[in-house]
Amino acid sequence: MLDAFFFNGVAPSSLNEDRLKEAAAWIDQGVQAGLPGFGWMNLPDADIGSVLEISEWLGKFDSIVQLGIGGSSLGNLMLHQALLPPYFNEMDRIERGDVPRFYMADNLDEGENQAIWNRIDPKDTAFIVVSKSGRTLETMGNFLLFWERMTEALGKEASSRLVVITDAEDGLLRRFVGESGCRSLILPADVGGRYSVLSSVGLLSAAALGIDVEKLLEGASEIREALSGDGVPGDNLAWVMAWNLLYQLETGRSNTVFMPYGDRMERLSEWFCQLWAESLGKGGKGLSPLRALGAVDQHSQLQLYSQGPDDKAYIILGVKPRGRFPIKGSIIPSLEELSFLDGLTQEDILDHERRAIVAVLAGENRPVFSITMDSLDERTMGGLIFFLEYLTALTGRLMDISPFDQPGVELGKKYANGLAGKKEDSCYVTLVQEVEERFRTGRVEI
Repeated sequence: MLDAFFFNGVAPSSLNEDRLKEAAAWIDQGVQAGLPGFGWMNLPDADIGSVLEISEWLGKFDSIVQLGIGGSSLGNLMLHQALLPPYFNEMDRIERGDVPRFYMADNLDEGENQAIWNRIDPKDTAFIVVSKSGRTLETMGNFLLFWERMTEALGKEASSRLVVITDAEDGLLRRFVGESGCRSLILPADVGGRYSVLSSVGLLSAAALGIDVEKLLEGASEIREALSGDGVPGDNLAWVMAWNLLYQLETGRSNTVFMPYGDRMERLSEWFCQLWAESLGKGGKGLSPLRALGAVDQHSQLQLYSQGPDDKAYIILGVKPRGRFPIKGSIIPSLEELSFLDGLTQEDILDHERRAIVAVLAGENRPVFSITMDSLDERTMGGLIFFLEYLTALTGRLMDISPFDQPGVELGKKYANGLAGKKEDSCYVTLVQEVEERFRTGRVEI
C-alpha cells in the first residue's frame, strides 16, 4: 500500500528499540484503558450503520452544507478532493453519480457564507453541524446564521433538514438535539477533532457523496495491523520515521515540509498541518509543518529547500502512475525537441518530477522521506490517514509531550469568547482585560 525510501538520516539498524517499544506500548495501553484522545485507534472497527443510514437520507438532497472548522472540516475537504472528480460541484447530478453538491462553511466569512446561501435551495438542502461541545465560536456563529435563514424559509420543517454531530451526552448541541428533534450522530468523547476524520465527522459527508467509507476503514485497519506487533523495528515505517524526525528535531531541523504530488492531495497537506502542528507544538517544543504542492512548488520553494538553511526534513508523497492519456511530443514540427515525451503520460512526468526532487534534496544531504502510494483510492487513503495519525502520536510520545491536547488553542478560544461578550465565567472578564492591555501597549502609530 505504501512504499518508502529514506535518505540522510538514522539507519534502521540504529533505532533506539527500547524507546520506540515504550512509545508504542504507551499508545496501546491508552487505547485499552479508554483514555481521552486514544479513541482514533478504535475507529477502523466502529459500527457505522447509523452513518450509512443517515448518509442515504442525505443523498436525496440537491445540496449538503457542513458547518465545522479545523478537525471538523479539513478531513472532509481532504477526502472529497482526493476521491471525488475535480470540479465536482460544477457537474450535473448525473455526472456526479446522482449525489448532492457539497459546501463547507468553516470560517466566519460573510462573503463566503452568503455565496453558499445564494447557491442552495433551502427546501432541497441538508445541513451537517459538527462540534463536540457546541461552543466552537466559528461553527456556532455560522450555525446561528444559517439556522435563522432556514427557519425563516421553512418554519418548523427546518429541523428536518439538520444533522448534528456532537458529544453523546453533554454540550449545547446535544441539548439542541433534544429540543429540536433533529437527526444526530455521536462524536466519540475519546477522539480529538484532528484525529476524527475516520469517525462520523468525516465519514458522513463522504458516504453521502458516494465515497466507499467501508473501504476507507478497511485500509486503516490494514495499516493498524501492519504497525502493531513485535517485528523488526527497522521494518516498521512509522518507527523509522518517528525516530528520524525526533533526531532531526534534536539536530536543529524543526521544520517538516509535507509535499504531495498532484492537485488531488493539496487538501491532504492542510489536514496534515493541523494534525502535526496542534499535536507536536507545545512545551517549548515542536516540529513546524510547512505545506508544499508538487510539482507547483518546485518552481517556488525548491531553491530554498535545496540550498537554503538546513533546518527542514522532507516528506515527499506520490502515487504510482496509472498509464493513462499518453502524450505525443513530436506532433508539431517546431517542437521536435520534445519528442522524448512521446508515450509518457502526465502522471509519468509528474512522477519523474517527484523522483528528481527527492534526488536533488538527497544530494544536498537533506533528510528526505519518499513515500509512494499504490493508488489514490479509498483503501489507500484510509491507510495513509491512519499511518499519519499513528506517526504523529508516536512522535509526540518520543518528544515527551501529549499529542492529544491543545492548551494554546483553548486559551485562544477563551480570549475570543470573552471579546465577543461571554460573561458567564468571571475569568472571561480578566481575559478580555489582558487582551485589551496587550493591544494598548503594543500600539504603533503610522
